[in-house]
Amino acid sequence: MSPIRLYIDEDAMHDAIILSLRSRNVDVVSATDAEMINRIDDDQLMTATGLSRVLYSYNIKDYQRIHGEWLVKEQTHAGIIVAVQQRYSVGEELSRLTRIINELSAGNMRDRLEYLGNWG
Repeated sequence: MSPIRLYIDEDAMHDAIILSLRSRNVDVVSATDAEMINRIDDDQLMTATGLSRVLYSYNIKDYQRIHGEWLVKEQTHAGIIVAVQQRYSVGEELSRLTRIINELSAGNMRDRLEYLGNWG
């Protein structure tokens, strides 16, 4: 089972989350690391997928739509995790992300849309 590797888009990039995940040996790349600042959501998902990384974002509405469009076109992606912005403390957000990473593999996340709120 391959572990989940994350790609955090511009909306969800917070130094505290990224540094905390990295300190727990989670392989994380941010939109800044990938030089993807100010790029559209489709490009973010294409980049994450090209890097074999699960995309993490607060942009629920757009990624729900994009996920559905990709499935209809039979276009695969590495997975998407979405969360409601400013709903969780940094500790709670980190705890829920870590739970997903510990319980699911990269293979489990393929073409899947997960809501952070379901992992409390």
